[in-house]
Amino acid sequence: MQHLEVPTDMDGARLDRILARAVPEWSRSRLQAVVRAGGVKIDGEVITKPGLPVAGGTQIEVELPETAPSVTPAGDAITELDVIWEDEHFAAINKPPGLLSHPNTHSLRSSLVQLAEARYGTLPEADQPGRPGIVHRLDRLTSGVMMIARTPEAMLAIKEQFMARTVAKTYIGVAHHVPEFETFWEDSPLEKDPARPERMRIAREGEGREASTLFETVERFRSYCILVAKPHTGRTHQIRVHAKHQGLPLVGDKHYPHPGALSDPLPNAAPQLHRHALHAWKLEVDHPVSGERLEFVAPIPDDLQSLMDWLRENRPVK
Repeated sequence: MQHLEVPTDMDGARLDRILARAVPEWSRSRLQAVVRAGGVKIDGEVITKPGLPVAGGTQIEVELPETAPSVTPAGDAITELDVIWEDEHFAAINKPPGLLSHPNTHSLRSSLVQLAEARYGTLPEADQPGRPGIVHRLDRLTSGVMMIARTPEAMLAIKEQFMARTVAKTYIGVAHHVPEFETFWEDSPLEKDPARPERMRIAREGEGREASTLFETVERFRSYCILVAKPHTGRTHQIRVHAKHQGLPLVGDKHYPHPGALSDPLPNAAPQLHRHALHAWKLEVDHPVSGERLEFVAPIPDDLQSLMDWLRENRPVK
């Protein structure tokens, strides 16, 4: 049994956040499971709500199982793929936030491609050298479903589906502000920002490339919302730029913040994201050989789920 005192700078913070700081060798999801299993007491009372706000100075008793903790690393600490589905033609992977889709000249981080080659061996390359197996990509800080082609035939067939826009992609994210409508389209063309080449922007009139995103409002909170985004095209940073243009910048997005996002920042008691709040939740594609329609789903990761749970508990619409 461990005895902890809540530090004053965490006054009002969630119980699971307090435990995560006190026991850094345990993952937050594992600590949440300990709480739900009755392994935590406050003032002698068993607490089973990981999201319970706790006052500074409170004494907490924690009983951790003797089994070794399961720590989920991030970024270049990832050592193997989280495989959703695979066969000899292609694989669907749940990419964690922080992991590059493929190596680049600007970073020495490990990448999904390197992990895929360690698992599957040599992967086919198409028209972009240095990106074996890649038929589409996710931003480094975006999590979720990503496909890897294992044969040249599969790569060509899947790429053709992306070009024909028959691949259905569904993302889920958390944004600042509250939209007026349940569903709405954003179809402003995009172009590179000449002042910051690594970023995109809404194109000047008559310029840029076609881009179209359908947004759906899933839940509303005070000053925040959960959105589902279904991009019809696949431009770089498309969802993030379109969300900002709609006045709904994604929480944690440092590339595309909105001045209004600073007027009501997440309080310290809320789960703090170390990335933008966007997850590639579902992907539908035809099998490149059989033609069977397949659907792959990546569970919402712990950091994003914790933020959503906190908003439901602390920012309900009155």
